[in-house]
Amino acid sequence: MTYQKRLSLLVGLDSAIVLFSIYIGYFILHPYMNIYNASTLFISSISLLASHHLFAALYKLYQKAWEYASVRELVAIAKAVTLSIAITAIIQLAAFQDIYIRVLLVTWMLHILLIGGSRFSWRMYRDHFIAGDEEKKRALIVGAGSGGSMVVRQLLNHNDVDFCPVALVDDDSNKQRLQIHGVTVEGKTADIPRIVEERQIDHIIIAIPSLKRSETQHIYKQCAKTSAKVQIMPLIEDVITGRVSVNQFREVQVEDLLGRDPVELNIESISEYVKGRTILVTGAGGSIGSEICRQIGTFQPGKIVLVGHGENSIYQIDMELRNRNKGSIEIIPIIGDIQDRERMLSVMQEYKPDVVYHAAAHKHVPLMEYNPKEAVKNNIFGTKNLAEAACAAGVKKFVLISSDKAVNPTNVMGATKRVAEMVIQQLDKESETSFVAVRFGNVLGSRGSVIPLFKKQIQAGGPVTVTHPDMTRYFMTIPEASRLVIQAGALAKGGEIFVLDMGEPVKIVDLAKNLIKLSGYGIEEIGIKFSGIRPGEKMYEELLNNNEVHPNQVFPKIHIGKAGQVEGEVLWEFINSLPAKSNGLLKEELVEIANAKGELQQLMREVSGVLI
Repeated sequence: MTYQKRLSLLVGLDSAIVLFSIYIGYFILHPYMNIYNASTLFISSISLLASHHLFAALYKLYQKAWEYASVRELVAIAKAVTLSIAITAIIQLAAFQDIYIRVLLVTWMLHILLIGGSRFSWRMYRDHFIAGDEEKKRALIVGAGSGGSMVVRQLLNHNDVDFCPVALVDDDSNKQRLQIHGVTVEGKTADIPRIVEERQIDHIIIAIPSLKRSETQHIYKQCAKTSAKVQIMPLIEDVITGRVSVNQFREVQVEDLLGRDPVELNIESISEYVKGRTILVTGAGGSIGSEICRQIGTFQPGKIVLVGHGENSIYQIDMELRNRNKGSIEIIPIIGDIQDRERMLSVMQEYKPDVVYHAAAHKHVPLMEYNPKEAVKNNIFGTKNLAEAACAAGVKKFVLISSDKAVNPTNVMGATKRVAEMVIQQLDKESETSFVAVRFGNVLGSRGSVIPLFKKQIQAGGPVTVTHPDMTRYFMTIPEASRLVIQAGALAKGGEIFVLDMGEPVKIVDLAKNLIKLSGYGIEEIGIKFSGIRPGEKMYEELLNNNEVHPNQVFPKIHIGKAGQVEGEVLWEFINSLPAKSNGLLKEELVEIANAKGELQQLMREVSGVLI
């Protein structure tokens, strides 16, 4: 029905109700009061009709969607009717020097009853006769607060939604047995398995917008005991901004089950060193590098220089940033290899960036065990090339993305990352550029991480391969890792190694089980196979040695490490000796040097053959 037809229908209906109400009021009371008079009835009818339409327009009674009518709409009707009756009383007093109070009171009651009834009857008809709840999936709503109330109301009011709310659960004792839009709070989150079985629930919807990840993990453990599918309501800010509707539920992601909350940024400190500046990101097409570019874009830099070796990935992030920023930021895509020293010097001199985020690296542990020379060329010499080019170009801040595998490394990848940290710590002493490193654990969803591998194995019907039942890792999301890198640049004074407080390590086998469950399968259906620890892998990862960590945080969830440093001459001599080493010797010496503690200086002298 068009707006004009709808408006005409409502105006006509209200006019009939207004006239009917006042005529019935007069005729009911006339035998007892002898008040019938044609002129009195005519003037009262016209004044009531005109004032009703005036106040109906004022309170927008003709613009409301009555299929969603609630107490708020009833209040608006009451206000419009009461004011129209009051205006009619004033006109009666002016015209007849009398107010027919009883007539107006009867008219007011009939008016409220018929106007309200006409509106709410449509909602009742729609809810009870049009909605086909018997064909909908039975849903349990977790959370009886504002989010849960919003979800229940939307599910009841939308016929195109496949869910029918059957029950609610909430851990607030004061809400037990209460009803929200006719749906009862039947227990707490611990009761989810019982309620799902008793009420034959098909679907569980978590509707707590302020829910922390640790709480999400607790709730999901209860949901996982059932066969019901689990989803989460969208973020309130996304609903408010119109990006999604309340009933567009999303799947629970592995990120939701990390059991830790993301790091919040100090917006002012980041804006101070990013806004209007030239930012260069290496590995800009990768998982971390591309997310750094996205988040940096929100702080309105003048230019973002995208440096990467793969043309497809650089093309994709280039197009994404251009579409996202609509020309407000200059985007410069650069195809180049950090191992190409002359190319890096040329790029730095041409664009003279203020800040460099170095995310380009070889990071796959088993692959680097088979290709140690490539790890050295990229992670050590590539970092050295880029860092020295940054010094020559007068870059203010240089942030190296490092890894938790640089702590007590047992593999080539971790050892080369530790040596890269030594390189930038030494250059921080020798130049005006502030160099810092950022260590974090595994990144969920990044290229080469276990999540994409597990998903492929699940799609193929299993089994999911896990190296060892006791293997643990620290995990964070790609946005979290990128936020830490950006925040580190704001905190940097020079020479620091920043480390995120990543909470408790996660068992890889538990991660696999959660992913299987989230994919809608049973553990037995897909299966888990233990393949054994691969070359260079640790059973447990660390972020700092016990003697390397400052107990106090410099920023919420961020520590500064106290990793040992070396004499510059010894470090450069050792690095220069690396290309001549064989693969076997290279791996052995890298790991030995990266793990050296008090004997580091002497060990480097011996390995590099430098006699001092």
